[in-house]
Amino acid sequence: MTKKIIGSIVVVAVLVYGIFFVTSGRPVFSISNPFQSNTTVQHKKPNELTIGVSLSTLNNPFFISIKDGVNEIAKASGSKVQVYDGQNNTNKQSNDVEDLIQKKVDVLIINPVDSSAITPEVKSANEAGIPVIAIDRSSDGGKVLSLVASDSRAGGKMAADFMIKTLGQNAKIAELQGTPGASATRERGAGFDQTAKGHLDIVTKQSANFDRTAGLNTSENIAQAHPNIKGLFSQNDEMALGAVQALKSNPDIVIVGFDGSEDGMTAVKKGQMAATVAQKPKEMGKLAVRAAYDHFQGKSVSKNIKSPLELVVADKYK
Repeated sequence: MTKKIIGSIVVVAVLVYGIFFVTSGRPVFSISNPFQSNTTVQHKKPNELTIGVSLSTLNNPFFISIKDGVNEIAKASGSKVQVYDGQNNTNKQSNDVEDLIQKKVDVLIINPVDSSAITPEVKSANEAGIPVIAIDRSSDGGKVLSLVASDSRAGGKMAADFMIKTLGQNAKIAELQGTPGASATRERGAGFDQTAKGHLDIVTKQSANFDRTAGLNTSENIAQAHPNIKGLFSQNDEMALGAVQALKSNPDIVIVGFDGSEDGMTAVKKGQMAATVAQKPKEMGKLAVRAAYDHFQGKSVSKNIKSPLELVVADKYK
């Protein structure tokens, strides 16, 4: 190949790259741009960013706290934020995320209703060049820049250790599980079950979808079917608060929640719940936004960002 032909090829490639860059305003990640890696990050300042947020539900104080954390950091830094409420509906959340992609947000912060169902939308964001940061629950597919979450397995272990210490060996207990398919459901349950195995007698496990009303109804059914249970582990505080209402006539049943929500902490202080594995949801929101800022500054972002956990027990307030 002559130098003249090689030079012509280079000129054409540069022109193609220039056309795409001017028309899109974004770096080009295609075969039309032979000079740029698809791992290149377009540097942006926080006040140049629009952050799209899709939360599983805003009918839960825990997720409202996440939103507050996101907004607090974004407001202080001048970032724009668009928050969508998935209303615990996978179809609505999918439509919400597609809408945010169409609006060309710079980054997506997602708390999936269902870790599997959100996969197509995460892949769509990947194809659009929009980084995805998951909070509390991950995605089963697609590329996630980082997962900001507490160590759910460690939290489940904390709850089981507390129940073993409080109730003794082989006590009969029940377990309220979260939304099927959610990573938090799997991991909290795995941490609890593995620690309880051989020490506690889990007579039933039933899903109440992380919902307070469902937790109330499910706990009533459990109490009727298993009147001899001594304890109940709930994979979040909302279901635990439903159990508190359902088990009013059985105040000796030890109820342990998970999240450390405002209502959950109040129930622990009143002695209605024996304990809760407290997360810091507002901190999660802040950590996710800081991870986005680091990404757009070209800094390395950890695949897993741990948010702190603490077991809060009612005895502390006596």
